[in-house]
This record gives sequence, structure tokens and C-alpha cells, in this order.
Amino acid sequence: MAYRDSLSFGYSLTPWVKRLLIANFAVFVGSWLAARLGYPFADYLALQPDLVLLRPWTIVTYMFVHDGFWHILFNMIALFFFGPPVEERLGSGEFLKFYFICGLGGAALSFLLRVFTGPTMIVGASGAIYGVMLAYAMFWPDAPIYIWGILPVKAKWLLAAFVAFDLFGAFGYGGAGVAHFAHLGGLAAGFGYLKAAGLGVALTTRARKLFRPKLTVLPGSADAAPKPARPGRRAARGAAEQERILDDLDRILDKISHSGMASLTPEERKTLDDASKRFRQN
Repeated sequence: MAYRDSLSFGYSLTPWVKRLLIANFAVFVGSWLAARLGYPFADYLALQPDLVLLRPWTIVTYMFVHDGFWHILFNMIALFFFGPPVEERLGSGEFLKFYFICGLGGAALSFLLRVFTGPTMIVGASGAIYGVMLAYAMFWPDAPIYIWGILPVKAKWLLAAFVAFDLFGAFGYGGAGVAHFAHLGGLAAGFGYLKAAGLGVALTTRARKLFRPKLTVLPGSADAAPKPARPGRRAARGAAEQERILDDLDRILDKISHSGMASLTPEERKTLDDASKRFRQN
């Protein structure tokens, strides 16, 4: 199994990771007890492409159904380790949205299983988990992941290996019984969403590098092109404006870091846009 030892590795859980862990284990235990009593409860939650029009809720509930103890264990271990840093990066609300979008992407692409393998049943949070792992690898591509606690592999290369395995498995080269299309669908949905939305501290890091150095010199500030004749009021006004903009940017970028882009007000978004325009001009 893989785990990470960087980026404040530990056992603290973020709010939605904790709730998702509880929900998945609760459904697993409930389904097991129902099966022991002769009720196929899990069958009504699993995604069956041929029955999706009769059971539309299964495009969401399939994420909480797992095919055995090891299936849920490996998925939940991945969520446990990779979920908290991603939730902290995106913000809790954005993380939950991202998680379900990846899961829905897995459901959408898994319909291709119907073409290649005939009627089938899709279960598990793997599509959503793959999206979370993708986000981790995009935010921290060089973070070391230790396989079985011994072999260090960079997050980006570990993810690439998973993608290659699923591509081969999806087209019949191994891994029978594994919903490779659901995995790939989760990855595709997660990648598209992150790229389209420009979310989280990936934006924060980029903005801090781009905006701040350019904004340290503003037209009319004391550090701008010298005007020896009258340096007084205009320079003071420019310096004060510079400090105000930088303070606003720091506050907005911190808010993005903690709560995601979706938490910004229209005024805060305009401030970011204005800073971006000023950067391009400078």
C-alpha cells in the first residue's frame, strides 16, 4: 500500500473526508447485515447501466457500495491519506463538489463497459478516489509516496502507473472484474474540472509568484521612475495604494487557500482580475 510522508503527514481528518469515511463504512456494514438476512440491499444501490433509467439514484449511490472488505479498505485508505490535504487545498465545499463530480465521471465512462463486456454492475468509490489522487498529484507532483513503506515514488509517476494499468485493463489486457472505465472516468472528470476552474492553492501559489513582484512597483509610487521635481504627495499616494492592493491580495489568496475559489465574492474576484491585468501591463 502507498502512503505519503510529506506535507504534514498525520492522522488528522478534515470534515468531509471524515464524513465520507463514515458513510462508506456505514453502507458497507449495513449492506453486509442486510445480505445476511436475505435482503439484496446493495443491489439497489449499485450502478447497473441497463437499469439506470429505473434506478437513477444509483449514479450517486454506487460510490458507497463496495465488493468486499479489501475493496473498501484500499479505497478508504487512499481517501484517508490523500483526501485531507486536497480538502484543505480546495476548501471543504469545493472538495465535496469535486469528489462527486469525479464519481459521476466514473459513472458516465463506466457505461462503456456495457459496450465492451455486456451487462455489468459498477460499485465502489474508486472513480472519486482516483480524482482525489489526481488532485494530489497535480498539487504536489514531486511528493514522495512510499510503496509498502519502502520504495519512494513521486506522486506524478505513481499516478501515471495507475493510469497505464487502467488503460491496459480497460481494453482487455488484464485486471478482469475491475471497473477500469470508472477509474478513468474519475480521472478525466477531475482533470477537466481542475483545469477549467483553476481551483485552490495551485492558483494561490501561482498568483503569489506573479502578482506580488510586479505589484511592488506601481505607477506613481516612490520606487517608480524618479521624478526629482515633485516626489511628495504622489509618491505617498502610490505607496499607500500599493500596500492596500497587496493587503487585499494576501487576504483573498488566503481565503482561496482555506475555502476555495467558490467562496470569493464578486468584489474579490474583480480584485484578482484587476491584479491580473496590472501584471500583464507591467
